[in-house]
Amino acid sequence: MTDAEHMLIALARAQFQISAPTLALCPPEMGHEVAFAGRSNAGKSTAINILTRQRQLARASKTPGRTQLINFFALDEEHQYRLVDLPGYGYAKVPEAMKIAWQKHLAHYLRERITLRGLILLMDLRHPLSVFDRNMLDWAKQRNLEVHILLTKADKLNRGPALTALSAVRKSLKALDYHGSVQLFSATARIGLDEAALKIGHWLEMPMPSSTPPA
Repeated sequence: MTDAEHMLIALARAQFQISAPTLALCPPEMGHEVAFAGRSNAGKSTAINILTRQRQLARASKTPGRTQLINFFALDEEHQYRLVDLPGYGYAKVPEAMKIAWQKHLAHYLRERITLRGLILLMDLRHPLSVFDRNMLDWAKQRNLEVHILLTKADKLNRGPALTALSAVRKSLKALDYHGSVQLFSATARIGLDEAALKIGHWLEMPMPSSTPPA
């Protein structure tokens, strides 16, 4: 069994732990966690569900921006390894004061959460690097937080145009002096699951079964 397969099995053990409206109400800072963030309708909840092999672990809403809490999912009984579903950002139909509050809590979490090891940032392949995406990259850059970008809905384009879009995002990140890895991803076509799982596993530093048979 490959490391990616082992990691996908580990991710499938994810269970809801707690929802928190602010950093102060998040679980105690122990172990490691990887957060998922993305503009509303970028496919964040769908990506979490396909990576954990669970249909409704992260609940997607038909109303963009409905998720207002920081949701934690534990991968082990001791809660040492966690996935974190951050509120979607973008064009939510909510009062401006609420948008400002969400942005404040997101920035606070990204800048100050010590146990956060990496950020999975989801962008629609057809509409990458929005103003909101760049804000997330700015916050990550301020604390030297590693970012891995999933260019979602890769199945919406043929392979040639998808690879061209991937190359364009990489060039844009370099020109903007943002550091981070990028890949194509599609929950529908199951594109890029292994690569994403390996990145999460690397950040979480979860012990994997040895591939070497016992002597």
